[in-house]
Amino acid sequence: MTDQISTGTPRWLLPTSLFTDHYELTMLEASLQSGAAHRRSVFEVFTRRLAEGRRYGVVAGTGRLLEGLSAFRFRTEELDFLADQRVVGEATLQWLSDFRFSGNIFGYAEGEAFFPYSPLLQVESTFAEACILETYLLSVLNYDSAVASAASRMTSAADGRPCIEMGSRRINEESAVAAGRAAVIGGFSATSNLAAGLRYGVPTVGTAAHSFTLLHDSERDAFEAQVASLGRDTTLLVDTFDVETGVRTAVEVAGTALRNVRLDSGDLVEQAHWVRSLLDELGNHQTGIMVTSDLDEYAIAHLQSAPVDSYGVGTRLVTGSGAPTASMVYKLVSRQDGHGEWIDVAKSSSGKASVGGRKSASRQLNDAGRATAELIGVNRPADADANDRPLQHTFMQDGELLPGWTGPEAVVRAADRHRASHAELPGSVRRLQPGEAVIPTVFTET
Repeated sequence: MTDQISTGTPRWLLPTSLFTDHYELTMLEASLQSGAAHRRSVFEVFTRRLAEGRRYGVVAGTGRLLEGLSAFRFRTEELDFLADQRVVGEATLQWLSDFRFSGNIFGYAEGEAFFPYSPLLQVESTFAEACILETYLLSVLNYDSAVASAASRMTSAADGRPCIEMGSRRINEESAVAAGRAAVIGGFSATSNLAAGLRYGVPTVGTAAHSFTLLHDSERDAFEAQVASLGRDTTLLVDTFDVETGVRTAVEVAGTALRNVRLDSGDLVEQAHWVRSLLDELGNHQTGIMVTSDLDEYAIAHLQSAPVDSYGVGTRLVTGSGAPTASMVYKLVSRQDGHGEWIDVAKSSSGKASVGGRKSASRQLNDAGRATAELIGVNRPADADANDRPLQHTFMQDGELLPGWTGPEAVVRAADRHRASHAELPGSVRRLQPGEAVIPTVFTET
């Protein structure tokens, strides 16, 4: 991360402490009064089920939430608001004024595949410290993981053809940055969002809109202006008026060195075949075809047989392609009692059960290196063989962030982890038809 202030907080981060639901501070106040707030506790982030019909999910957002913890402070402005609204009393305000997370955070690496009940993130600290992080952690992980999971399905369907995230205008401004980052973790090659590029070092690209063509007196004038400014290694939008005329004009203006033409409307399969033939006829054998226009993984799969070279994806990606949340929850699974003894705790409500106890997780691999199960040990190591892969890492130790999990470095690391994790899953992971998780989750308890 570049240009940080002396506290280590990225300069663009706003305070995150009030990205918190009121009830968390209600619990904080009551537990401080009872004395239980200081009991050591373990909270766990997991999902009880994958999105409808999905076969796996992809973890994303961990780096963002770790960065955000550096700004999780209660300044005078936040404390005055809580006092004015009578959210908490004076003793709790005093506790919040000194708040700095001092516990431990463990979890799955960003980019890792996950399944029902995978212990994606574990927070070990006092109840008070862990309790007030709930909404912030879940809001980051649920959105980013939903986008990364959709991105993974899309890049899998693209089968090696580059995908570009272009959905910033369909969501709020901070979600747009998060989406660009998560998309690259999920396999996209670039984003159109410049803030994502600045903050996280992800590649940014851009073409031109129909308004650019309409601004000029003719399509030719627009193309000439774009090529004069950006060179022939650019993408010209050829369907503002007539596609054939647009392609011919693009070739006349840019020649055989033109990088791409872009199609944004109509029957993309039919048009791609037709435009490819026309480009070849004109001698532009190396000019690629980029398609946009409300694409999702199903549309991309439909275009597999078409001569398309890259995809620009917007609305469907940044809204999770039908699954706008990863449905993660944050539950207390273990705590100390008044004598310092650890006690497993779990919710048993119908349809919302949790599994108590501290978890250890490994990915079971067969002799060919293919994943066969998600192994989870409860209060013991997972029953893993020598070739199985441990899944959990330490992100924070005693409140100190370990290196490598934030900033541009973390995004590259996460994208690499996604590629490796996806490659070791069974071949059925590529199917878009609804189905069960590609590997089962297996618990081993003491």
